[in-house]
Amino acid sequence: MAIRTLFCIGINQNFFNAAPDEAKDVWLAFGSMMNGIAALPGVTVLGNMDDDQSMVGPSTSWPWTCYVLADVPDQATVHAACNLFRTIVVGTGPYKLWKYARIEARMGRELVVPANLLPPAQA
Repeated sequence: MAIRTLFCIGINQNFFNAAPDEAKDVWLAFGSMMNGIAALPGVTVLGNMDDDQSMVGPSTSWPWTCYVLADVPDQATVHAACNLFRTIVVGTGPYKLWKYARIEARMGRELVVPANLLPPAQA
């Protein structure tokens, strides 16, 4: 059974301090991270959400800047997704993505109301 996982991503002050070329490199690295999560074996990305229009500035905790909701086969794969922040190089280096953003994963299961508790269908 898949683990329903909400990847909560916060952009930090280093991104906002970056010069335009550096910020562009961060965006490219961010795209690699998003593609990297989707490419992990057994991962089904269900959707994502960006909160950048109603939240301005860095996010150091909740509320996060953006979210990715995915079904993931196991905890090791969740850890591999989070590890992308440690391994994806921004531009020509030496910095990795985690200089500019952070990630936290919340794991659970899909919430399903038992059929016997649902109200009868309306005719």
